[in-house]
Amino acid sequence: MDRDDLEPSDPTDEGRRGRLAAWTTLARRNRTLGVTALVAALALVAGLVLGRFVLVPDDAGAGTPEPGLVTAPVVLGQLSNDVTIRGEVAYADPVEVTVDTSTLSGPAVVTGQVPEVGTELGPLSVALELAGRPVIVLPGELPAYRTLRVGVSGPDVVQFKEAMRAVGLDAGDPASNLFDGTAAAAIGSLYAQAGYPAPAGDEGAAEAVAAAEEAVTSAQQGLTAAQAALTAAQAGPGPVEVRTADNAVASAQRALDAALATDPGDTATIGDLRDALALAQLQRQQLGAPRSATEERAAVAGAQQQVGQAQDALAQARQDALPALPAGEVLYLTQLPRRVDATELRRGAVLEGAAMTVSGATLGLSGTVAAADARLLTPGQTATFDLPGGGEQAATITAVTAGTDAEDRWTVELEPAPLTPEQITALQGANVRVQIPVGATEGDVLSVPLAALSAGPGGESRVEVVDGDPRDGDRAGTRLVTVDTGLAADGAVEVTPTGGELDEGDLVVVGR
Repeated sequence: MDRDDLEPSDPTDEGRRGRLAAWTTLARRNRTLGVTALVAALALVAGLVLGRFVLVPDDAGAGTPEPGLVTAPVVLGQLSNDVTIRGEVAYADPVEVTVDTSTLSGPAVVTGQVPEVGTELGPLSVALELAGRPVIVLPGELPAYRTLRVGVSGPDVVQFKEAMRAVGLDAGDPASNLFDGTAAAAIGSLYAQAGYPAPAGDEGAAEAVAAAEEAVTSAQQGLTAAQAALTAAQAGPGPVEVRTADNAVASAQRALDAALATDPGDTATIGDLRDALALAQLQRQQLGAPRSATEERAAVAGAQQQVGQAQDALAQARQDALPALPAGEVLYLTQLPRRVDATELRRGAVLEGAAMTVSGATLGLSGTVAAADARLLTPGQTATFDLPGGGEQAATITAVTAGTDAEDRWTVELEPAPLTPEQITALQGANVRVQIPVGATEGDVLSVPLAALSAGPGGESRVEVVDGDPRDGDRAGTRLVTVDTGLAADGAVEVTPTGGELDEGDLVVVGR
């Protein structure tokens, strides 16, 4: 096919479209040929390069000098065997803080300043203010789940008493799980420490106390009157009563005698006077007779019962007026102080869900390690980790926890030594290398690579020390030094010369 066949002389658009179709057909037919040509060209270039720069074995051997000895220096220093892990740096034990808002009469509006991220919450700190009321931090593990008032009992009461004792306030003996008057009275002291008034009692409680006090006063007055009547009844007639009765008898007698003397026949008058005399005499006799005072005693007993009932009602009224501790105004947290890690709340917002996230106030390190290495680690061991800006920082293992399954990696928890604020800022959220020595020499020792050791005819360990130039290969002068071996770590081993001299910086053979 020649070019004229592919390029018609027609200059119109139809002619140009025809030429394009023809070239497309040609390219499709010769695709395989083009790929083959490209591969051939690449192979030719590669052959030229290899022929220019790569020597065949005979040529290479002709230009290669005799190899020297492979050596390493004897090192003087402390040798340690380390377990190395990667550790995540974060504040320990993060938890979400939730507040019980069920006791609020309206929406849980944040009315106080929300603690900023980084703020430490300690005992008696106010974590939050909702609807004008504080949320006071106390040490404890059990969440507040109900209002504590006089008469309730349970483990939450014990926790409250223990927490109050921890902050120096007396809420009663924690051995008793009853929330009594002593516990209720301590609420006022708690809120005074936080700078807020104690929660108000039930509505109308103060009026009930006043009414109960008046009832007690009235009952006590009635008892006093009844006791006075009983005393009077038990004492008998007084001199005035006796004299009055004697006078009445004498007067009746004189009136009768006078009537008999003047008009003995007036039987009606004389009869009335005789009756009057008899009545006066009977009244005088009754004054001398003992009295039972039964009614007076019954009145006293009734009055005493009324006083007791009034006093019980007053005690109940006063108990009802004692402050209670709403569940939404106390926040129990362990391992105080705690650090505020995050919060989305703002003043004027309505609390919904978690209020904030808090964690331990100190940074912690956490990493994982294989079970075989974990068995070399115990709490209390020291470690070091890399600082972001360079250098190392000490740390102490606080816990080594096994995985769920035998094949799982173990978790290692560490506590860093005190850090500066700048270091804390740089480390938070970082992933660092942690080295934990599990064996170390006492002071500086001589050490050589493990490859430098060889066995003598008697099974003793020895190293070959180079006295000449290692580049001379087998012609270099060397000597054998027998050694005792010690701790092996990181490819090196502690050696102590027992036959021959061995010093820091000597070169020992590790390969030929």
